[in-house]
Amino acid sequence: MFHVLVLFCLCWRRPLGVFGAETQSVMEGDSVTLNADVTGICEDDVLWNYRDKNSLIAKINREAKTSSTYDGPDGRFRDRVKLDDQTGSLTITNITTEHAGVYQLQISGAKLTSKTFNVTVYAFLPVPVISSDFSQCSSSSLSSSSSSSSQQNCSLVCSVVNVGHVTLSWYKGNSLLSSISVSDLSISLSLPLEVEYQDNNTYSCVLNNPISNQTQHLDITQLCHTCAGSLAITASLSLIMLISAAGSLLIVASVGIFFICKKCKKTVTSQEEDTIELEFYKPTIQNTKSKTEGVHENVPKKQCLGMSLSYF
Repeated sequence: MFHVLVLFCLCWRRPLGVFGAETQSVMEGDSVTLNADVTGICEDDVLWNYRDKNSLIAKINREAKTSSTYDGPDGRFRDRVKLDDQTGSLTITNITTEHAGVYQLQISGAKLTSKTFNVTVYAFLPVPVISSDFSQCSSSSLSSSSSSSSQQNCSLVCSVVNVGHVTLSWYKGNSLLSSISVSDLSISLSLPLEVEYQDNNTYSCVLNNPISNQTQHLDITQLCHTCAGSLAITASLSLIMLISAAGSLLIVASVGIFFICKKCKKTVTSQEEDTIELEFYKPTIQNTKSKTEGVHENVPKKQCLGMSLSYF
């Protein structure tokens, strides 16, 4: 009799009424359990819905003595939902950002009980990238009166891509220097920093959200150079590009000159052939004329010779 009384008390030892929203935060890939806060629900029916009443993902039917889980309208909860049929608690495994949102619990028995859970899922954080920003160096800064101070500075940028609900910060030791936060999803962030290139302090760039963080430490000897050095590199690259451009122009000019000379040579050869042909025909005409004149000259001579012989 005592054991039956204890069981009866346990079955009805649960909160009644409507409760406010409970917030849960979890990293992507982890599991989260939404507790019904019920010690025993012996004769009660339990319903779990995602976002609204039309998205049933778990159910306990005490009359039929069954418990069931569902994939959801779009199948996003397939093989991810576990239901404790003794406490009514719901566990979501291998959670992703598409499972974030509002979960509604309803326990129906002697009195309807409901509870809401607001689940936030944070994506895995990438390691921030630190790079040098040589765009801050210019030849004018080197030639100015403050050139010595500008040569001592190292311009850096810490950046991350495709992040949301995070804060990006620069630290000098344990002291915060600057930070930037974003609440949107899938956005790129960058945060500049300027230090002396011979600085011996420890600098780090930290990306964090409420439950995790990623840190990248600065190696000044690897990333920091004087503006003079960066300008020398820029000048070398410019010289290489200039030489390459000049070489390309020289090749194009050479090809152009080759074709022009070839065309001129062809034109001169054609003109010489025409001149030779004219000179070949000209002597022939003169020789013909000479022969003709010679015939006419010889006729009178024969006549004169004939007249002389007849006279004698």
